Amino acid sequence: MTERWPKLDYEADRPVIESLHAYLQVIGKLPTRALPWCNHSWHLAMRVVPRGFRTYPFETASGEAEILLDCLSGQVEIETTGERGAIRLQGQTVADFHAALSHELSELGIATSIDGGPNEVEDAVPFMRDDRPRAWDPDTVRRIHRAFSDANRVLERFRTGFVGKSSPSHLFWGSFDLAVTRFSGRTAPLHPGGFPNLPDRVTREAYSHEVASAGFWLGGGGVDEAAFYSYGYPTPTGLGDRAVRPDTAYWQAELGEYVLPYAAVRASGDPEGVLLQFLEDAYAAVADLGQWDRGALENPIGEFGKPYDVEAQRDGAG
Repeated sequence: MTERWPKLDYEADRPVIESLHAYLQVIGKLPTRALPWCNHSWHLAMRVVPRGFRTYPFETASGEAEILLDCLSGQVEIETTGERGAIRLQGQTVADFHAALSHELSELGIATSIDGGPNEVEDAVPFMRDDRPRAWDPDTVRRIHRAFSDANRVLERFRTGFVGKSSPSHLFWGSFDLAVTRFSGRTAPLHPGGFPNLPDRVTREAYSHEVASAGFWLGGGGVDEAAFYSYGYPTPTGLGDRAVRPDTAYWQAELGEYVLPYAAVRASGDPEGVLLQFLEDAYAAVADLGQWDRGALENPIGEFGKPYDVEAQRDGAG
């Protein structure tokens, strides 16, 4: 069993990270075509589950189906209302994986195409032509999943402290990051777009309303280590000048985000507490400077087995 908050090494793990990301990109093409569009592209995201990363269920001719990239057994599983299929992951090329998944989907009566290429990456080689060698290591994949699971657990707890519109904690396969997003309820300026190999109309719909977003990714984009992040769109004036806890967190000006290294969270005596502190402080900075109606949007962090006492909250507000 992999320990909680396992050690991550972006440079050493990078070849396996890139392979895992590439396979998720292929799987991710299915919900883009098999599910009706949900606000902010939430239908495209995957959920972190005990064994790996799972799509939302989608309709088939005879029922429903879902796909699980099982990080513990090292295979992709397709489960329908009545049948199952599986593909062993062993570092095959993206072209071979795409062909195998297309075949399994066809055998299970799922006609939706997964052709195309990756999104949100500079080098978007079409899946069918991507014959580059791929690295794979089961232990590394299990560590990656364990880290995402730990991050997901804290992000879901953070989510409970908000009564306004909020996303679940979910994994976006294009950018390969876990995110939870809170909304002020107000519309936002039209986003400029500009993400590689992603239509601007998708970005603009995703950022149609003001957000305070936080999440976790394995590294890249100017931060060459696994890290947690938090930002607002639109970015409130002066956001980068406001300090957040813990003192290992910092403002990354190029990204326009607060960043907290995963290694600092892991090394602390209380990883969950330290991460919650960062999430709360960074959100408060966005909400305060953006003049959100925090009193109407927030409630206490949820407790196990205890519903919110709405009457007491209202009495306290009065």
